[in-house]
Amino acid sequence: MKGLIEKYILPRAVDFNAALQRQVNAARDTVADLCRYYATHDYNALTKITQDERDCRHLKNQNMHELLDVFITPYDRESIYRIINQLDWIALSVKHLAIDILIYKVTCPKDYQPIFSALGAMSDALADGFNFLTQKNLHELVRVVNEIYVNYDKTVETCALAAAKHLDSGDIKAYLKHREVLNQLKEVAKRINISANSLEDLAIKLV
Repeated sequence: MKGLIEKYILPRAVDFNAALQRQVNAARDTVADLCRYYATHDYNALTKITQDERDCRHLKNQNMHELLDVFITPYDRESIYRIINQLDWIALSVKHLAIDILIYKVTCPKDYQPIFSALGAMSDALADGFNFLTQKNLHELVRVVNEIYVNYDKTVETCALAAAKHLDSGDIKAYLKHREVLNQLKEVAKRINISANSLEDLAIKLV
């Protein structure tokens, strides 16, 4: 009888915390493959990002379907919708960056290392933040979100310095190629930062 009541009368519930954690982990994997490319200069890591993005898009579509289909959600629907889309944008922006690197045949120099390190740290911190959200450990969540903000600020500055260095070299062709890559690196960082904002929005709903 209890099973029949749960199946036919009680509204279906979805573990959105687990669903969002899977999506943020998948987005983090795209950034990890990007950092792996920079460390090894193995273009296979860039081509793998395309499959990463497909996996992220599948999870995004799955989460959107669940959001539209269920009656009870742990946070308001608008907040869940925003974070689902922002996580998808992380993977998409990484894919766009990989396309730029492949098409322009850019080799990222050693002084880009702080940029890639910051992106890796930001994506790891975002995944940690979702763990803290599930645990309702809001103090730790705020800490990692602030870490993301700091790394985002550093990334924007480091990208600007790198672009200026290419311009000063006098090689305009190289400058134009690297400018596109640096702009897309900033876009990846921006998308992680916006996702951190959306994560804080979810946390506020728990207070």
